[in-house]
Amino acid sequence: MTSLALVRLLQLASPALPVGAYTYSQGLEWAVETGVVGNEAAAGRWVGDLLTHSIGRYEAPLLARLLVLWSAQVGTDISATASPAASEIIRLNADFLASRESAELRAETLQMGFSLKRLLADLRDADLAPVHSLLAALPEVAFPTAWAGIAAAWRIAPEAATAAYLWSWAENQVMAALKAVPLGQAAGQRLLAELAARIPAVAQAAQTLPEDAWCNFTPAFAIASSLHETQYSRLFRS
Repeated sequence: MTSLALVRLLQLASPALPVGAYTYSQGLEWAVETGVVGNEAAAGRWVGDLLTHSIGRYEAPLLARLLVLWSAQVGTDISATASPAASEIIRLNADFLASRESAELRAETLQMGFSLKRLLADLRDADLAPVHSLLAALPEVAFPTAWAGIAAAWRIAPEAATAAYLWSWAENQVMAALKAVPLGQAAGQRLLAELAARIPAVAQAAQTLPEDAWCNFTPAFAIASSLHETQYSRLFRS
């Protein structure tokens, strides 16, 4: 990876990316409220299980596939929204939106996708023009769809991009645990270190997992997210 690609990857994975990721806990706040997660060990199990059994088995391989498709799309004319790659990007975007188990999870990815779509124009980067052109034609944009488009346009290798995406998600989950449990900063760093050790294998597996093996069947997570919608007192939007 070139130094420029590395720096741009750090930019994409940074909590400073203006998409509002810090406002979401993805059901973790409900797990804390009900006592399912009440300490460092429980928080580690919750986030680690989601990494392995949910995002790692569905969102990560979907992102990896989108990265490959976007790499093909950004090399075409910016008006080529009917190309085979574009058709597949549109299909996977719809599939991801359909996979969101609760109203909160769907609203989360749409809000973050909208924010990233708007940022595309604000960055004023000619390399991002094919991405902006295709996303502008979509009425609803899922966050991984837009994120993968930017990463591909910036020539970031798929496996590295997938690992960074997973790291960004894990970091946000740990930050939510720090606030909601609450946990100390040292505990947060221990959790991140444990998750970081697992991310490379998850990212690597995502590159070759066939689509018919993708699965995000995590009923307890879906229930937690649904119940969070009516939680009386909360800090997070999901």
